[in-house]
Amino acid sequence: MAFMEKPPAGKVLLDDTVPLTAQIEASQSLHSHTEYIIRVQRGVSAENSWQIVRRYSDFDLLNNSLQISTLSLPLPPKKLIGNMEREFIAERQKGLQAYLDVITTHHILSNCELVKKFLDPNSYSVNYTEIALQHVSMFFRSEPKWEVVEPLKDIGWRIRKKYFLMKNKNQPKERLMLSWADLGPDKYLSDKDLQYAVKLLSSCSHPYIYKITFATANESSVLVIRPFSEKGTLKDLIYKAKPKDPFLKKYCNPKKIQGLELQQIKTYGRQILEVLKFLHEKGFPYGHLHSANVMLDGDTCKLLDLENSLLGLPSFYRSYFSQFRKINTLEGIDVHCFGHLLYEMTYGRPPDTVPVDSFPPAPSVFVVSVLESILTCEAMKNGMPTVSRLLQMPLFSDVLLTNSEKPQFKIPTKLKEALKTSKECIEKRLTEEQKLIHQHRRLTRAQSHHGSEEEKKKRKILARKKSKRSAYESGEEHSAKYSNSNNSAGSGASSPLTSPSSPTPPSTAGASSIPPAPPPPPLPPAAPPLSTEVPTQPSPQPNVSASRGALLSSIQNFQKGTLKKTQTCDYSAPRIS
Repeated sequence: MAFMEKPPAGKVLLDDTVPLTAQIEASQSLHSHTEYIIRVQRGVSAENSWQIVRRYSDFDLLNNSLQISTLSLPLPPKKLIGNMEREFIAERQKGLQAYLDVITTHHILSNCELVKKFLDPNSYSVNYTEIALQHVSMFFRSEPKWEVVEPLKDIGWRIRKKYFLMKNKNQPKERLMLSWADLGPDKYLSDKDLQYAVKLLSSCSHPYIYKITFATANESSVLVIRPFSEKGTLKDLIYKAKPKDPFLKKYCNPKKIQGLELQQIKTYGRQILEVLKFLHEKGFPYGHLHSANVMLDGDTCKLLDLENSLLGLPSFYRSYFSQFRKINTLEGIDVHCFGHLLYEMTYGRPPDTVPVDSFPPAPSVFVVSVLESILTCEAMKNGMPTVSRLLQMPLFSDVLLTNSEKPQFKIPTKLKEALKTSKECIEKRLTEEQKLIHQHRRLTRAQSHHGSEEEKKKRKILARKKSKRSAYESGEEHSAKYSNSNNSAGSGASSPLTSPSSPTPPSTAGASSIPPAPPPPPLPPAAPPLSTEVPTQPSPQPNVSASRGALLSSIQNFQKGTLKKTQTCDYSAPRIS
């Protein structure tokens, strides 16, 4: 089977695009310094969290390494005297927390190796450049015609993907670029199918797909060689960057923000949509569109890194579209990523937030119309338009394509089935992740609402009303009981006090009509005659509780003034005759 239920040995299960959040929980002062205890969490699950301990000097070292981005990061300043005082430590902790919030929410910084190693040293302790060199050296043993010119350090954003400038010994002036990458968490092809599919990439011919010179795969990684372009990518054109510079330096803080001209936007956009349509029709999953994956060849855009989906690597924009449950197919992902790319071509920078509430002035209303169909909140809720629908929109429908090269990419039926199964598994993992994020968002929203000041006031008011109502009801109940006791006492006073009576003797009215028997001889007396009437039942004894209540009432209602005066005769005195 092409689909493997168990992950292969070389597969990396960790998704590097899952955001990390960091919260300083406490600080502890030692003899000469202060340590900050930080809780780091991957994704939305609180179970996937751990603690790290960092000093201010660790933050300072990280900040110095990130200066290559030319971003102004809010690291609190150093203080040599009085840095162990409690008030200063509390204030510095707030500043360090603000610093962590910035580097974990910035899209490029949060994915760079420096930040990952700072927050998760256990998962990112390996030197991936050395591992890449080992694999490349082993490859060169069997392919001696290739030679490494220099490593292209950190020109890409992926931690587990490394680049080298190459040359062919037979053509020493021609420069090539070699990329090496680990297998990712979405690798669902068998090793056999993966190796076959990777080798097939070099046979793909399309006017808007960048040509692959050589490609090979083993059980743990993939190696691809392409021609190196001095002009760089579409992102280099937008940001006026040098292709060989590190990713952080090129794209984090561009000196000049300026979008492309309208005709460039229309032409490049149409070319990219055409190649996406071609791949979708072939059943080849992509999902990795962004401006750094589009190579410029004159006035033509050509797609890069088709091998990423075969390797199972996560998308550059995964942290964006994983928030929206309607973007759950690779076709929808491609359209969403195209929206990011079109925004970048138009305004010279990525959108600040997604979804986008309002768009700045654009060169054409047709550009805004396309962006609104992809990046607005309404589009996220309703789902992405298809590539065919975008091609029919006014922005792209009138673009004339002059390239006449016929596309060729033959995929065998068996491999198509394997790719289809792999695509379904990739989409399933995305759907499960989106479900967890949605549940976490609902829980967070409910907790936030429950803990808001307005909600607390409402609960206090309701509690007071409930307390007053219960007090009022208990008072009514008490008065009702008192009234009932008075009523029972009054009825007992009106009736005379009686003592328990003896049972009424049986009636003898019927017995008088029967003559008495003669005096008997000295024998036992005869049995008494039977009465023809049913003897009357003895009257029931009065209720003890009623009698007791009457007695109590009589005592309570006793008035001394109602007593009659009496005359007493004292016979105790001696009588004298």
